[in-house]
Amino acid sequence: MTPHRPAPCRATAPLAAVAPTVAALITAVLLLAGCGGRPTTHHRPGSSHQEATGDSGTLLPARDESGHRLRELPAADAPAVRAEARPDSEGGWNVHLTVERFRFTPESTGGAALPGRGHARLLVDGRETARLYGPWGYVPPGAHTVTVRLHADDHTVWAVAGAPVQATVRLGTTPSTSASTTSAPTSAAPPAPASSAPPSPRPTGPGRTVTLTITGTTVQPPPSRIELKKGELLTLRVTGDRADTLHVHGYDRELPLSPGTTATLTLTVDRTGLFEVETHESGLVLTQLVVR
Repeated sequence: MTPHRPAPCRATAPLAAVAPTVAALITAVLLLAGCGGRPTTHHRPGSSHQEATGDSGTLLPARDESGHRLRELPAADAPAVRAEARPDSEGGWNVHLTVERFRFTPESTGGAALPGRGHARLLVDGRETARLYGPWGYVPPGAHTVTVRLHADDHTVWAVAGAPVQATVRLGTTPSTSASTTSAPTSAAPPAPASSAPPSPRPTGPGRTVTLTITGTTVQPPPSRIELKKGELLTLRVTGDRADTLHVHGYDRELPLSPGTTATLTLTVDRTGLFEVETHESGLVLTQLVVR
C-alpha cells in the first residue's frame, strides 16, 4: 500500500505579487530607522536631514512677551541687527534693518533652528504686530517705540547672554533723520532729535534719466552712486530678463518688471540721504541714489 503524502504547501498568491509589498514594508522600516525615529513635517524635497532636524545653541527657560523660548548662542556666532526709521511719503515710517551673520529664510520657516537663519518680529509699543521676512517693515504714523527681534526658523528667539538679539528705535511725531540702535544686550543709542519736515521742492531742470539692464545677476552699467540735487526729477528705465519688482528704498516706490520689457519709473527726489534701488526677488542692488 502506497503511503499517503501530504500535498505540498502552495502560496495563495504569486511571489511576484508579494515581493513589492514586502519591499515596501522593509523600505518604510529603514526610512524610520535612518531618520532617528520621529519624522519631521519640514523635511522638504532636496533638503538635507540636518536642515530638517538640526539644532543649535542652548534653549533657555526664559521666554519673550509672546511666549517664545530664547535660544542662546556665543556672541561671536550670534546674529546682530541694527534698525533705522525713515518717514514714509504717505505717512508713517519705513523701518530698515541691517543684519550681520544672518539671512532671512521665509522658505524654511517652521523648520529647524540653524545658525544665521530665520526671520524678524516687529513689536510696536511692546506689542508684536508683524513678521519680517526681509529688511523692510512699516509702522503707522505717530510716536512709537519700535523693537525688531531676530527669531530662528523654529520661532525661538536668538539670544546672547540671556537677552534677545534685537534693535529698538524710538519714533517721534515728526520725521527724524535717523534713529538706530545696536543689537541686545548692548545699550540702545539715544534717538536723534526730531525736526520739522520742510515742504517738498518742485522739480528743477529737465531731470535725470538712468537706463539699467539686468541679465541674470549682472547689472549694466555696474551699480554705482548717482549724485542728485534735492527736488530733481529722476526717471529710471529698467529692462530685465525675468519677472521681478524694483524698489526704491526710502521713497517706498515699486515698479513691476516683466522679462524683456522696459519699465519706467519717474519720481521727484525730495528727500536727502543715501537710498538703494534694488530688486525684490533676486535681491540685486541696481544703483544708489545720493540726494543732497
